[in-house]
Amino acid sequence: MTVQESPASEIAAGYASEGAALELGAVVLDGRVDAAAAVRLPLATLNRHGLVAGATGTGKTKTLQLVAEQLSAAGVPVVLADVKGDLSGLAAAGEANDKVAKRSEELGDDWAGTAFPVQFLSLGTGGKGSPIRATITSFGPILLSKVLGLNETQESTLGLIFHWADQRGLALLDTKDLRSVITHLTSDEGKEDLKGIGGVSAATAGVILRALSNLEAQGGEDFFGEPELDVHDLMRQTDGKGVVTLLELDNLQSKPALFSTFLMWLLAELFEELPEEGDLDKPKLVFFFDEAHLLFNDASKAFLERIEQTVKLIRSKGVGVFFCTQLPTDIPNAVLSQLGARIQHALRAFTPDDQAALAKTVKTYPKTKHYELDTALTSLGIGEAIVTVLSERGAPTPVAWTRLRAPRSRMGSIGADAVAAAVSSSDLHAKYAETIDRESAYEKLAAKVAAAPPPVPDEAPAPAPEQQKDEPGFIESAMKNPAVKSFMRSAASALGREITRGLFGNRRR
Repeated sequence: MTVQESPASEIAAGYASEGAALELGAVVLDGRVDAAAAVRLPLATLNRHGLVAGATGTGKTKTLQLVAEQLSAAGVPVVLADVKGDLSGLAAAGEANDKVAKRSEELGDDWAGTAFPVQFLSLGTGGKGSPIRATITSFGPILLSKVLGLNETQESTLGLIFHWADQRGLALLDTKDLRSVITHLTSDEGKEDLKGIGGVSAATAGVILRALSNLEAQGGEDFFGEPELDVHDLMRQTDGKGVVTLLELDNLQSKPALFSTFLMWLLAELFEELPEEGDLDKPKLVFFFDEAHLLFNDASKAFLERIEQTVKLIRSKGVGVFFCTQLPTDIPNAVLSQLGARIQHALRAFTPDDQAALAKTVKTYPKTKHYELDTALTSLGIGEAIVTVLSERGAPTPVAWTRLRAPRSRMGSIGADAVAAAVSSSDLHAKYAETIDRESAYEKLAAKVAAAPPPVPDEAPAPAPEQQKDEPGFIESAMKNPAVKSFMRSAASALGREITRGLFGNRRR
């Protein structure tokens, strides 16, 4: 039997690519690797999204590293969350050893250690990377409600608060801006302002303010503000290689909701900022959504609908999204059905819940005569995966037990000192390191309170109209400040209309 007629080559035939593709590895059948039966992922299909799943310790991180470095080599920028801190090795060339040599030989891979361009970012100050931020206004009420853990009624109230601030040109840049607006709207004057459009109950306001205090205690106060991240800084190339952006998240467990929701905000920003592209030979950016289950935990119906819509629509902008998690069942069916590429590492089946999850996972893959998938998924070795992708024709490829190639960059951290040196020399650090605190809702409402005349005793006569006219009002006194004057001019155009909002109710620039 010739190589072309072998069962392994029959499986690999569906992965043959006429265009550029990522080289994932080779087919394993009956315990043997067929180096001639290559498993490839066409670059042109990466905007159809994907999934990388598997139990802890099965090799998911190394798969992310392998895919990221090949995308970078093809000139495609990549965004990755570095939850455990070991993806920083992408910035350094890997070192040859016996394990790498053996795997490369059996896969026919001409391995050579290679470094890739990496930029390190962190959510807010205090992290290892350059600090990045977003404003409260650009997050919008739906995303912010997810971060704060609000129910649908409270989310509706938060939407009303954003609406009121929009109508009055009050910029919500950081947490103190939102706090000041909520406090104002529960005052007697604020209740008058809301007549005709609803109201903010003291109980609901209290819940939101307490949730806001918890978020600030978890570091949210350092994250929300300016300068806001420009998503175009994630889409860079250096010497023909796509820059890999690593979001350093060593402290993920302290603010999981903020992390996952921030990644969703990034996708929403990319959708709003990038032009329509249609089908491309390769994506403009590939975005890896690690710890994806955090995004969907306790999510409201409105939030889930926006996620589904964003994933569906962003492909036309040339952006590919890979969700990374332990179980495919962590992803809602409406989103899972849109993921064209599946790289499934080993699953455990120790408990009845594990066995139920395994059975559901098997049903998400095309039927195959070559493998018993329930057995295969519990028998995969480290660095092996069950793979199916979309061919250039858009059809699912045959299921392939795949032995994956070894990454060419360092498989481990480059160390805190090397990361710090890379961050300090980055132009992004100079751009984002210092916080900007310009005139916004907090300052404007505080100035209004300070400028308000003291209460007049009941027995005192009311001032004459001529005297009222001569006294400087809030706007007149504020306009003496050049900074306030500039802000008022820009805010004036927003009066009488609501600021345009995107998929998640977040304000568009």
